[in-house]
Amino acid sequence: MAFQAGDIVQVKYNSGKYIGEILEDRGERYLIKVHAVVKHPMQGDLHHPGETEGVFFQERKALAHYEKLNAVKSAAKAFHEEVPEYRTSLKKSINTMKEQLSKEDTSFNKLSLKQLEYLEQNDYTKSYYH
Repeated sequence: MAFQAGDIVQVKYNSGKYIGEILEDRGERYLIKVHAVVKHPMQGDLHHPGETEGVFFQERKALAHYEKLNAVKSAAKAFHEEVPEYRTSLKKSINTMKEQLSKEDTSFNKLSLKQLEYLEQNDYTKSYYH
């Protein structure tokens, strides 16, 4: 399906999922402005998911409100519902991820939870949790 500027889409980007507005068609990609977070990015090494030993365990923040991303066209899907408020969607996405990670007691899940809590307290609180 082809989209045009102004259309609202849901898009997978890296390990997160977002709702945003298409700003521009760039050939193979769309330039999209983020309005909400559907799924918070997974923490850790994307090339070695679930591992903590011998890998660079990277902190992964959700894209910011109104941040722009270049997404491959195939990653964009039509979104016809009401767009949630960014702050609310960010909190919900973090809570969902924390619930999933809490179901199994692994070193990866523990480290991921620690990273998410750090992001909540140190990055998101300053910008969105007030």
